[in-house]
Amino acid sequence: MSLRAFTGSARGRLSAVTLFFGLLLAGELEPRELPSCKESDYHFEYTDCDVLGSRWRVAIPNKPDTCTGLPDPVKGTHCTFSCKEGEYLDMKTQECQKCAAGTYSLGTGVAFDEWDSLPAGFISHGINMDLGDMYTNCTNSTWTPKGDYIASNMDECSSALSYAVSLKQPGSVSFQYFYPDTNIFFEFYVSIIALILICSVFFNKVQLNSGNNVLFWRTTGFSLSNNAPKPVLLKNIAISGVAYTSECFHCKPGTYSAEPGAARCAPCPANTYSNKGATACQDCDKEKYSGIGSGTCQQRPPCTANDYFYTHTPCDSAGQTQLMYKWIEPKFCSETAEGAVELPASGEKQTCPPCNPGFLSSNSSVCKPCTKGSYSNGTECSKCPVGTEPVVGFEYKWWNRMPSNMRSSVYIVLCYDVMTGWEVAGEYIYTTPGDLDSDYMMLTLTVPGYSLAYSVEKNNERAEFSKITFVFETKCTADCRLYFMGLNERNNAVVESWSGTNGKQSYSYLIKSNFTVSFTWSFQRTEAYTTERQYSSDFAKIYSVHITNVIDGVASECRQCALDSSHKDSACVPCPSGHYMLKGTGMCKSCLPNTFIRPEQPLGEEACIPCGPNTSSNKARSSCVSDCTLAVQYKGETLRYNFSPLANVTHFESSPRFTSKGLRYIHQFSVGLCGTEGRALASCVDNVTDTTKEVNGYVCQSIIMPSEVRGQSVVSSQPFTIGSTLIGVTTESTLDHISSSENSFPADSYLPDVIFYYRARETTQACKNGRSASIRLRCDPTVTAMDQLTAPSKCSEGTCDGCSFHFLWRSQHACPLCSERNYKEIVSACTEGIQRTTYVWQQPLRCTGGVPLPAPRISACVTLAFWLKFGASIGTLAAVLLIAISCYFWKRTRKLEYKYSKLMMNAGEKECDLPAADSCAIMEGEDAEDDLIYLTKKSFFTKIKSFSRERTSDGFDSVPLKSSSGMEMEMN
Repeated sequence: MSLRAFTGSARGRLSAVTLFFGLLLAGELEPRELPSCKESDYHFEYTDCDVLGSRWRVAIPNKPDTCTGLPDPVKGTHCTFSCKEGEYLDMKTQECQKCAAGTYSLGTGVAFDEWDSLPAGFISHGINMDLGDMYTNCTNSTWTPKGDYIASNMDECSSALSYAVSLKQPGSVSFQYFYPDTNIFFEFYVSIIALILICSVFFNKVQLNSGNNVLFWRTTGFSLSNNAPKPVLLKNIAISGVAYTSECFHCKPGTYSAEPGAARCAPCPANTYSNKGATACQDCDKEKYSGIGSGTCQQRPPCTANDYFYTHTPCDSAGQTQLMYKWIEPKFCSETAEGAVELPASGEKQTCPPCNPGFLSSNSSVCKPCTKGSYSNGTECSKCPVGTEPVVGFEYKWWNRMPSNMRSSVYIVLCYDVMTGWEVAGEYIYTTPGDLDSDYMMLTLTVPGYSLAYSVEKNNERAEFSKITFVFETKCTADCRLYFMGLNERNNAVVESWSGTNGKQSYSYLIKSNFTVSFTWSFQRTEAYTTERQYSSDFAKIYSVHITNVIDGVASECRQCALDSSHKDSACVPCPSGHYMLKGTGMCKSCLPNTFIRPEQPLGEEACIPCGPNTSSNKARSSCVSDCTLAVQYKGETLRYNFSPLANVTHFESSPRFTSKGLRYIHQFSVGLCGTEGRALASCVDNVTDTTKEVNGYVCQSIIMPSEVRGQSVVSSQPFTIGSTLIGVTTESTLDHISSSENSFPADSYLPDVIFYYRARETTQACKNGRSASIRLRCDPTVTAMDQLTAPSKCSEGTCDGCSFHFLWRSQHACPLCSERNYKEIVSACTEGIQRTTYVWQQPLRCTGGVPLPAPRISACVTLAFWLKFGASIGTLAAVLLIAISCYFWKRTRKLEYKYSKLMMNAGEKECDLPAADSCAIMEGEDAEDDLIYLTKKSFFTKIKSFSRERTSDGFDSVPLKSSSGMEMEMN
């Protein structure tokens, strides 16, 4: 422990001094006969400050009741008095004095740089997690001292490290920390001032107010894999403004201060050591070695092949380079020890590789960049022809020397080293063996920013600024890992990582923000801390790095562009929205309707991509969107849909899951269904660090955990986009190689499901072709909520392979719009001359919105009693009329029979020769009441038969008659 100020135990003694001084003045302590006190028998201390800031200096015996004649109390310095760094307060003279060589002081500060145990005043404790139905005992989750630093917990608990300090004047607290893992939430706060720290390596300083301050360092771990989160490392805590210091402190072993008045001690170089309070470092024996800041020397082991590496010299004027072998510095091994290997001979000459694309080899054998507007393949620079423009960026595929915008370093726990972590080797750049296997071998590429080419649409929606692609390989015998990180607004976040041995492969990353200005490759051979080099043969190699659209970049090729005829120099201009460039002419031609242009805008008609089914291109012609309406032909009828009520961004969650340690977490999805212009897309964030990361798209996912972190109810982490492009909207189960199996969501409705298909272009280690998503909309009139989305029962996280996601969205708004066929008419009975007509929906109802039900209709009507009376009257009238007609025809028939009888009788007298008659009617004078000769009575059917007889040729009817003798005759 190293406490650099007058702290808690001293403050406890001040209370005793105040009591002693008060009793002495009151005369309640009677002096005894004791020897006179010498300066070595006592020391001076200050009493507590009063309300005016005054205090007294009093002498305190080192042992009670051992001497007498202590110096009288004198007025002390003001409570705000302090000394400068490198000085201490001499209590005898109450003046500041410089610290002697081999010691140091912070003046008004307190420093903690030794962590063999927990320093006095610090408290570390675990915080029990009570998250709903789950309770986690975190009593043993504390910070652990590790010698030079203190490490946080590595479990899924919350652990706090606190220190209480009283400042006599405004001061500050500074500390250095290493925050390597986003699976742990790290925050620092002072009483009520909170500071969420970012994931990386930083030296942080916070201003403090005078008075009581409680400092908190707090971590909350959450790991979604079987691997425990990496701990946060903390060291070099310094607090200023606490008070005076009455002594200087000895430099710890491995450090020294050569001059008086030192504020800090310097570490000893490699192969030297020092003891406590040293003014200089001592060299180790020839057969021993030590690292930087070491307090002891160790025996040198025999040199092995893992203790050296190879590199290449710069090319000479003859285009030759030499292969050189070098010992790893600092050199710890012994070449003379038994079994040691020798350093291979250097100097083998090899042909230099060509310059990288965009560069030209000069006479000095140094590759120089081509001038603006030129390009090269690594040999000579050429001007881009008229009608073309250079494709600028950086492409490194030959590694004869380290590029000027790349640097190599080694990161040891909580400090950077000037050692070289990566070395060039002609066709690749590789990691050199480090001092320790747990060191991070860092390679950083820095770019000034990004600028799109002239011919690229500047307002191209969702277009990336740049893309970085690199080819790499790893070979490991332990738990090595290669990290690829991007620095975005101070947040050096891990983009992707690879563990173990990986064959030669390529990886690409789309850069969507102009704030991402550097990239880092970090290789760690093992996470376990060890002082031995067991895995020095493990390596990572990078064969090529290519980044596009970089400001002040160089060009390896030229591409055709559209020309502006209004400029004399025929400057390149972007084609208008919805146009592509004709090959060989530089002319722009409009794409067909309902298409969009590729972001990279290639030449030819293939640049125009047709929109998917039931989608249309946006105004910028950069993507396809849906207006949330749809018309589908289904079983001979047209179903019309309007999904506008579902178009707002919707959030839903998967079923709860638990880590191996029992920590509960969920997957939260955000959906912006249609992508209508002017409507916000879905977004997912990472709030673990103070620099919030946000991704946008049609569908995205993040991991949500309940948290007790100050100011936040949940922790959201690891966001990524599932769908950034709308492929199409259809009822088919497959579109553009994306399948939405009906078996995942068994249907219970005769209506078809409407499926939205999405795709994300970003590729990952697991998803080589990017991710895709399908959202199946199903009509369910009983569901009024807007967020009833579910995942397949077999894949509760929405995906079974991590790349293809599928969801079912039940809603009444997923039903087709109502039309006239969806309701029926009901007519009521006529009551008191009024009849009501109402309209009701046919059940079960399978529609929403659309045509409303018509209003009820009222009409006049006639009752049944009226129609009965009317019918009876008509029937009576018809009966009377029928009787009258029957009587009329009956009389006519009787007269006709009479005439026939007369004719028959006359014909019998003239022997059947009938005379011509002018009329068959009753002659004048004949009485209708004369006797009639009745013929033989005929049946009804016989009469009908007689009427049906044909007329004779002379126009008369044949009538069969009977004579008086009863014989039948026929009269013509």
